[in-house]
Amino acid sequence: MDNPIQEILEKQLLTVAKAMEDKLDEEIASLEKPDEDDLEVLRERRLQQMKKMAEKRKRWMSHGHGEYTEIPSEKDFFAAVKASERVVCHFYRENWPCKVMDKHMGILAKQHIETRFVKIQAEKSPFLAERLKIVVLPNLAIIKNTKVDDYVVGFNELGGKDDFSTEDLEERLARAQVIHYEGESSHKPKSTTQTKRSVRQSARSDSDSE
Repeated sequence: MDNPIQEILEKQLLTVAKAMEDKLDEEIASLEKPDEDDLEVLRERRLQQMKKMAEKRKRWMSHGHGEYTEIPSEKDFFAAVKASERVVCHFYRENWPCKVMDKHMGILAKQHIETRFVKIQAEKSPFLAERLKIVVLPNLAIIKNTKVDDYVVGFNELGGKDDFSTEDLEERLARAQVIHYEGESSHKPKSTTQTKRSVRQSARSDSDSE
């Protein structure tokens, strides 16, 4: 049986390879009279970039990227945000709006392997909810390099209704620069309405230990 995660990974690697090919073509075109040495340097650079990207994606997959998973405890939350540079964490409770958000998060987790998509039950995480000022649910905490950088609170930024599309959420996350996105929204200026808070600084003194 085919592995859908592997298929997505291979597709994304092909996309990266195509982007590198295009960049190589641009660099060659910029050279007035490229010789074999120039071309060999560019090919070697491209090969190294592809190897580096493959290693990154292997590491991402080992840390749970590519799937939308539940964080069972606050301690596991801190471990997750330390292991991945980009994390989108859905603070949820068992209700319809949060189930709607779950659906879209599950889709995006498979499409954006570069980012870890997780959820944690807010009522079972009172310390985190208080420290990160999680009140309205659903609430997406956007975390980059262990810092909470932004929030998506409820559906207000997604059209105000529960029938928003996965693309609506994808574009919002792209504006927060927590996912790589080739669409128009990735070029829009980022919203910076929230103050960054370090997850490490927010933790109890023993919550951040290895």
